[in-house]
Amino acid sequence: MARFWVCVAGAGAGLFLTFLVLHSCFCGSPISWTPENIRYRLDVGWPKYSEYFSGTTFCVAVDSFNGLVYVAQTGVNIPKVLVFTEDGYFLRAWNDTVDTPHGIFAASTPYERSVWITDVGSGSYGHTVKKYNSFGDLIQVLGTPGKKGTDLNPLQFDNPAELYVEDTGDIYIVDGDGGLNNRLFKLSQDFMILWLHGENGTGPTQFNIPHSVTVDSAGRVWVADRGNKRIQVFDKDTGEWLGAWDNCFTEEGPSSVRFTPDGKYLIVAQLNLSRLSFVAAPPVGSIGSCSVVSTLQLADQVLPHLLDVDRKTGAIYVAEIGARQVQKYVPLSSWKPLWHSG
Repeated sequence: MARFWVCVAGAGAGLFLTFLVLHSCFCGSPISWTPENIRYRLDVGWPKYSEYFSGTTFCVAVDSFNGLVYVAQTGVNIPKVLVFTEDGYFLRAWNDTVDTPHGIFAASTPYERSVWITDVGSGSYGHTVKKYNSFGDLIQVLGTPGKKGTDLNPLQFDNPAELYVEDTGDIYIVDGDGGLNNRLFKLSQDFMILWLHGENGTGPTQFNIPHSVTVDSAGRVWVADRGNKRIQVFDKDTGEWLGAWDNCFTEEGPSSVRFTPDGKYLIVAQLNLSRLSFVAAPPVGSIGSCSVVSTLQLADQVLPHLLDVDRKTGAIYVAEIGARQVQKYVPLSSWKPLWHSG
């Protein structure tokens, strides 16, 4: 499996890998730029054996509490979910009741460990959001298996893209990776709809391919509104629209969003640019405008689709659908995480 150089744009940043350059990298962007020294290196030893990536690697999730990494891939007659240690050792794979995984999230507390998958397949398990234990046993199905739709009772999805699960058990789902729906849900831990935004369009609370969702420590929900080339922000309790960022994504819309463990930066993947951007998180009470402080430029055509961040170590795991692999980037300085195990 080929390994690629990356470059980091920022004050004092340079090249940090010690392996052969396989691709020349470009740093720079016409967007708002406030350089900071954020540095990562590619962990070329993760995973130990990349041959386990036998399909198209759509998504990745980190169980920070237990040191596990879940990778979901698509393809025919292959294991759909791979489980690794954070050191890169392969543990197991599972495939039952998984059709075409698109997004994955590992929810882990001292009291429960579960894996959630959004399934966009057209088969009998498609158009659902499913909860599994870490060994692949199906626990819960949200949606109407094998039937896409727009209904709320019974609940239906059409190409649900991704989800985020808080430690409280509350669930945020973005539904509409090019399907009938363009919706953002918040569900309670007993799967009741707490609030919903759902309409195609370009205005506030409207979406065009809502592709990724995350929540910050200030109680704000961040949605990658990919087709509209922006990020929209909502109050997690009320669903109130708080603002949007569009000045950073004129070249291409955001594909994935996750925060660094200290909550200072939002990491944004842009698929066709093969770029990760670090955007300064705004203070509480203000959304303001987007300001990129650093970038990781990946090799051409690796196509970073979705990513996740280890909330203990700050390592970034990137699912690349072009390169058909997941790569791990390790920070060169330690983070002070806001995450806790309680």
